[in-house]
Amino acid sequence: MADDDTLEVRYELSEHIATITLNAPQRMNTISRPMLEQLGSALLRADNDPEVRCVILTGAGRAFCAGLDVTAQAQGRGMLRTEGPPRTTLDLRTTPPTVLHSMEKPVICAVNGGAAGYGMDLAIGCDIRIMARSAKMAAAFCKRGVLPESGSTWYLPRMIGWAKAAQLIFTGRTLSAAESLEWGLANEVVDDGHEQARARAIALEIAANAPLAVQAAKRMMRMGLNEPFPEHVHHVYLQLLPLLQTEDVKEGMRAFAEKRAPRFEGR
Repeated sequence: MADDDTLEVRYELSEHIATITLNAPQRMNTISRPMLEQLGSALLRADNDPEVRCVILTGAGRAFCAGLDVTAQAQGRGMLRTEGPPRTTLDLRTTPPTVLHSMEKPVICAVNGGAAGYGMDLAIGCDIRIMARSAKMAAAFCKRGVLPESGSTWYLPRMIGWAKAAQLIFTGRTLSAAESLEWGLANEVVDDGHEQARARAIALEIAANAPLAVQAAKRMMRMGLNEPFPEHVHHVYLQLLPLLQTEDVKEGMRAFAEKRAPRFEGR
């Protein structure tokens, strides 16, 4: 995907970091079908590229993603149909929330502005969230007559507990950046305009580590959400065995012994 301002999603690669930007600032990055398709493709591209060690997801303009275009939806021309049979052409396996959940590469969300509805789901589907001080998380689904369709019902009870998740979803409450940090939805809050720089600093820390080990750790963390401890320890051991045969393990040990920074190659 070219870095083209006519695209609704931009993709850039630098220093082993893929930056994916929602690029429809004139409509606050509300979701369209082209954006869904381009974002799904960009995420898959980053996950499959051996040069990529970390991904940053952010938005252009003053919003991260304002969710569905409510005005367009009310006029019957939005993503959700108000008349006729439901659409069955959308392959949920390649939609951004599903791809985000299955990605091996770590994903950092630089929440530059409002993240509402689907936008909030995209943000919480990332591994780490850095929020601008003026940014907000809005779980406005039930206020619009729909349920969280893209991950909140799975993520939120696990991230913040049942009671807080229930309060947030059932009321459709909007959380400030400070409240998002307090509730456990944000890792850090930074001054406006600094969220991408902070996300990149963290991404560079991640990219400096052994990429196969980072990806295996993420894989095991995801599996650990749904399996008992004895089985999980067994699966971790099975992941560790092939890692011990990699050049990166040898390099990590040598670098420690030689008191220098390691130079990992992902092999």
